Amino acid sequence: MALAGPAVMPVAFGWMRNGRPGPTPPGVVTGRVTVREKGNKVAADVGQAVVWLEGATPEPSRPKRFEVLTEGKDFRPHVAVVGTGTTVGFPNNDPFNHNVFSLSAEAPFDLGLYSRGQSKSVTFTRPGVIKVYCNVHATMSAFIIVRDNAHFTQPAQDGSFVLEAVPAGKYTLRAWHERAGDVKLPIDVAPAGLKGLDVQMDARGYKFVEHLNKFGQPYSKGGARY
Repeated sequence: MALAGPAVMPVAFGWMRNGRPGPTPPGVVTGRVTVREKGNKVAADVGQAVVWLEGATPEPSRPKRFEVLTEGKDFRPHVAVVGTGTTVGFPNNDPFNHNVFSLSAEAPFDLGLYSRGQSKSVTFTRPGVIKVYCNVHATMSAFIIVRDNAHFTQPAQDGSFVLEAVPAGKYTLRAWHERAGDVKLPIDVAPAGLKGLDVQMDARGYKFVEHLNKFGQPYSKGGARY
């Protein structure tokens, strides 16, 4: 059987490519995100953060698909990170209508009303933080973070994260969380990588503000229509 590419294997002194020494693979960047709430408490939903690198070479868009469910008057997942060129579907699993929309400058869209069993989708071509809502249910919100290179991830529930295959160089590490905003950290990645980054995020000043509907107006008094 023909191989798709040259064989690469680790050895004690380095790496071998087709039986001969080859370049060391790019490094790994590791760290931990901590989100501080009021009273200096550690937030339990640190896994809803997103970590990515800026300064890496943008990658050409490749067709990819992802789904954000509308279910139980909620978006699932609440936060997602995808690459540019990804088409995100919004299937409706509820027994009533939804109207998914966004007014974010990078990707404004309005999918209109659609019922249970139907799905509508959007292709995201520009990087950014996309705020997604339902025009029927004021309590529904989601965030889609779109990145133009492969170096992005979401932390584990303990806040730890890993970015693999990062070429040596200078970058800006970005961390985003819904209540803590955006943190920027200049980093210098060596050929062997960079380990043990401590990313502190401050949500202690967060104040909830109800978003507007797709017409830029407050939702009707009395809440959801369904």
